[in-house]
Amino acid sequence: MRGAVIHAPGDVRFETLDDPKILHPTDAVIRTAVTCVCGSDLWPYRGAEPIGDPHPMGHEYVGFVEEVGSEVTVLRPGQFVVGSFATSDNTCPNCVNGFQSNCLHREFMSTCQAEYVRIPNAAGTLVALDEVPGEEFWPGLLANSDVMGTGWWAADAAHVRPGSTAVVVGDGAVGLCAVIAAKELGAERIIAMSRHASRQNLARAFGATDIVTERGEDGIARIKELTGGIGADSVLECVGTAQSMQQALHSARPGGNVGFVGVPHEVALDGQELFFSHVGLRGGPAPVRRYLPDLIERVLSRRIDPGKVFDLTLPLDQVAEGYKAMDERRAIKTLLTP
Repeated sequence: MRGAVIHAPGDVRFETLDDPKILHPTDAVIRTAVTCVCGSDLWPYRGAEPIGDPHPMGHEYVGFVEEVGSEVTVLRPGQFVVGSFATSDNTCPNCVNGFQSNCLHREFMSTCQAEYVRIPNAAGTLVALDEVPGEEFWPGLLANSDVMGTGWWAADAAHVRPGSTAVVVGDGAVGLCAVIAAKELGAERIIAMSRHASRQNLARAFGATDIVTERGEDGIARIKELTGGIGADSVLECVGTAQSMQQALHSARPGGNVGFVGVPHEVALDGQELFFSHVGLRGGPAPVRRYLPDLIERVLSRRIDPGKVFDLTLPLDQVAEGYKAMDERRAIKTLLTP
């Protein structure tokens, strides 16, 4: 098969790879319907994370079951499935408690920008649809495998409630999906922090009521101004930098909550400051599998359309251009078609 391999910062290639095989009786192999480039893929692409030896890339996927291991009895070849970027058996104590992304048998997907993918813990990771959905639904279902599920986790972790005020820090695909989540969970006011007109427009289409273009201290001051000097009930941090985390923490009101889902890079917290702020803080890798059945239904019923975050579609063999376009902010998120 063919798939994406990263060799060095800025160097992603489309290469011939070994076909995936069933390695464990709990595995499945799927044929990719569509896949994509994630904003978190840009960390190694930009040299902010070590790459090591050349290796495949990608952790978002939907597709068709090709083969299942001997212990996978709930799936059959031909089914259309949606999965999570973190695999889970969905039966261990952490899974039962709703944190499948911390499953005791968790594996992080990392080979999905390819024509075929092996899925560990297939029975607990994959959700099979009753029938193959129309291709118009594929982008939205693909978004559920990470960015929509992660945006929903940001809103859930930040305790977005009906009638509340929510601030979304970050205007990438996760931040935009977090706007959808905040609206679905009933936030009355949703303030999106964004400097880019196209992303601002999409944020408004998804439910944002206000746009703040300032960053850092100026951004915090603007949030305080919009919230009567107090701060927001919920802040959804969807970037992962030191600045975005400080902006999130200082934008929350005393007793408010911050949900942080951007993978942290050089983020350090002041314990004294956090202690006296009375701000609650929760985050981590999104338990996407917890939300998948609900999010799939919302997409198929057309209640939400997170697939709109894909503003560039390319053949999989042009994956390098997909990375470049996102790195240069010419695209929010690149959809790849095998």
